[in-house]
Amino acid sequence: QVQLVESGGGLVQAGGSLRLSCAASGTFFSMHAMGWYRQAPGKQRELVATITSGGSTNYADSVKGRFTISRDNAKNTVYLQMNSLKPEDTAVYYCTAEARVNLFNGDRTYWGQGTQVTVSS
Repeated sequence: QVQLVESGGGLVQAGGSLRLSCAASGTFFSMHAMGWYRQAPGKQRELVATITSGGSTNYADSVKGRFTISRDNAKNTVYLQMNSLKPEDTAVYYCTAEARVNLFNGDRTYWGQGTQVTVSS
C-alpha cells in the first residue's frame, strides 16, 4: 500500500511563502499523477494543482502564477511552493497520489492526512 506524509505547513503573514512537501512510501508497482487539494472551513474541497509523472502541470485559477508544483520521481516526493500568500489561502492542504500497487489491480487515489496552512492579514 501507499502512505503519504505531508510537511511544511504553518502560520505565515500575507505576502509570505511556504513550501509543502509530501513523501510517498510503501509498496507499489508504479506511481502516476500527484497533486494537492485544500479545504477551508465552511467551504468545499478544491483542487489546487496536479503534476503527471512526465512533469505536466495544472493549476486552479486562484493560485496560478503564485504556486508551483514539482516532483522528484526518484524520491517519490511532490512539492508545492506557495508564494504571495493571501488570507483566502488558509486551509488544510492534502497531498494525493495515483498509484498501482501490483499488476492485478488498477490505479487508485491515496490521500495524506493533511497539513494546516494559516495566512494572517
